[in-house]
Amino acid sequence: MSPVLPLAALLLQASVSPVPLAVERRLADSLGLRVGDTVALAAAPDAAGRAAVITAIYAPAADPSSIMRRDLQVRLHLPDLGALLGAPDRVDRVAVALVPGAGPAATAERLNRLAFGFEAHPSARLAAESSRTFQVVDRFHRAIAVITIVASAVFLLCIMLLKVEERRLDAAVMRFVGVRRRTIFGALLLEAALVAVVGSLVGIGIALGAGALTNLYYQRLFATPLIFSRVTPGIVGFSVALSLALGLAAGAAAAFRLVRTPPMALWRRG
Repeated sequence: MSPVLPLAALLLQASVSPVPLAVERRLADSLGLRVGDTVALAAAPDAAGRAAVITAIYAPAADPSSIMRRDLQVRLHLPDLGALLGAPDRVDRVAVALVPGAGPAATAERLNRLAFGFEAHPSARLAAESSRTFQVVDRFHRAIAVITIVASAVFLLCIMLLKVEERRLDAAVMRFVGVRRRTIFGALLLEAALVAVVGSLVGIGIALGAGALTNLYYQRLFATPLIFSRVTPGIVGFSVALSLALGLAAGAAAAFRLVRTPPMALWRRG
């Protein structure tokens, strides 16, 4: 078992019979530590240090719940950690691995009934509680997305109405020469679909570029491999489908308004 200890002090010095120590890669890079170096650990800056030799340098798993704290950590064996803290019979957290087929909720409930002094929880429940902040952020992003979609739909409708108004003389001439309303309506609808497709492609390009810049900046800022912005195929498919639907709806509304107007009225307005 190798518990994680937040770094209180880490001073370079030699000693006799050092304890094994694993150092987080960020800490090793910042202090220039390597495997085989001898350091001194202490529970407080003014406490006497205990010699330790670096036997491993590890990269911890990316954890969104702890990324903002930017803790620098080292790992020791449980007896060495207890001796360093002066509490050899006390721990804060213990992770228990279950055999295949054992239920986490039932096991936690049974452990809580067997003894006192600790509280067992399934890891899924702890993960859900620690991710509430991210759920709030996710809802906030969805609200922004809805507002953006509504605004873009209104903007698209205005563009289609303006384009149709510019085509009223062409529509009047086509009506005079015998072109059916259905044909004019279909042509305008096809134009709206093309505008929607081009807009979708431009939007996907902007999203991919913005996501890449966001990941590059925050991964360097927090020194983590976490993905902060992701454009998934599901998001792309939904965006394109929504864009086509809104574009066709706006084009149909504008085209319907044009084909219902008598050709003489369109000609006089020109």
